[in-house]
Amino acid sequence: MEYALGLVAAALLGTSFVLQQGAAQRVPAADFLRLRLVADLLRQPRWLAGIGTMICGQLLSGWVIGHIILAVSEPLLATNLLVALSLAWPLSGQRLKASEIAGAFVLLAGVIALAVAQAVASDHDTIGSPRYWPYCGAIVAALAAALALAGRRRPGPVRAALAGTGAGLAFGVQDALTRRTVDALGGLHQIAALLASWPVYSLVAASLAGLWLMQNAFSAAPLHASLPAITAAEPVCGIVLGIVVFREKVPVSSGMIALQAAGLVALVAGTVLVRSEEHTS
Repeated sequence: MEYALGLVAAALLGTSFVLQQGAAQRVPAADFLRLRLVADLLRQPRWLAGIGTMICGQLLSGWVIGHIILAVSEPLLATNLLVALSLAWPLSGQRLKASEIAGAFVLLAGVIALAVAQAVASDHDTIGSPRYWPYCGAIVAALAAALALAGRRRPGPVRAALAGTGAGLAFGVQDALTRRTVDALGGLHQIAALLASWPVYSLVAASLAGLWLMQNAFSAAPLHASLPAITAAEPVCGIVLGIVVFREKVPVSSGMIALQAAGLVALVAGTVLVRSEEHTS
């Protein structure tokens, strides 16, 4: 059931990304990293529809992340890229090219490898501590900000990739904090205590930062230039934080470690391959 809901969440997110990017690409380039970009987007029904669809996908994703470990839920939800590429042509006129098809299959192979490594492994270990969160959070925030600022000095596709990578890092933090929040929410009587803790407010900040950076990435270039970067950075960041901060279990056998490493490489290679050709549409 959890895996099926993960695929539904990915479908909703992929659809929302196409709708949002189709609206964001109409925003003037001068609005990059400016609040005026939000004002322009709020006047577009297509973008509002995309945000509504994304909210549904994010809520479902939160449930999935809360019930499946990050090493599996992250790559499962990353299949939203497959949905987005499939819908980019009928909804936005962005044709699917051979490199994108190949990249999509490589990405799917990475998803399967990560899921199999976690499901099959019998020996696990845990590392890290929640005490590492302030340092990890600061490092990720600084890196995302640096990428976005670097994008301001670059042309369209490179700008989109840099801002998209920053957005993916922020979403990776969001995913890790969502898992932490769902774990802590054992009953309604715990809501007050939860609202007094740091994960909830960090989650809101990471979500807003990711959304802001993603809109800027979408406005800079077609979907193939930004979404692969988001898709690659989000699961990698989420998995690392899950291990280092929230003590997710990881396989310790050499075979399963190699399989997980191959899965991550395939995930990154697939998303890079998707954007290896420039669109002419």
